[in-house]
Amino acid sequence: MKKIAALLLLACAVAFAHAQDSSSSVTGKWKVHSSIAGNESDSECTFTQKDNDLTGTCALEQINVKIAGKVDGKKVNWSYDTEYNGNPLTVKYNGTLDAGKITGDVLVVQYEVTGDFTATPSK
Repeated sequence: MKKIAALLLLACAVAFAHAQDSSSSVTGKWKVHSSIAGNESDSECTFTQKDNDLTGTCALEQINVKIAGKVDGKKVNWSYDTEYNGNPLTVKYNGTLDAGKITGDVLVVQYEVTGDFTATPSK
């Protein structure tokens, strides 16, 4: 009887650990609100997390851009390349997943302009 109880306890622990891992996945649609140098913007991103790799797309004002990034525990980062007035532009997001949302800093590399962002799951 003790062996059965021990096996059940172990099975529950494994199931709980798996549930925690899957709940920290960022796969899905997210609304991203950014504030960079006083400019507010919103985008809709679709993320796919496979292991620690993050891929997907973000819908900006008139275009969709491909993103690439990493997930390491609660740390989430991604970036994309676009252009502004015909010049190349790289935007990098570094955030932390907590309480079902991602918050952190955003950097526009070529202009060395920073800001902050909040990403929340979208339905």
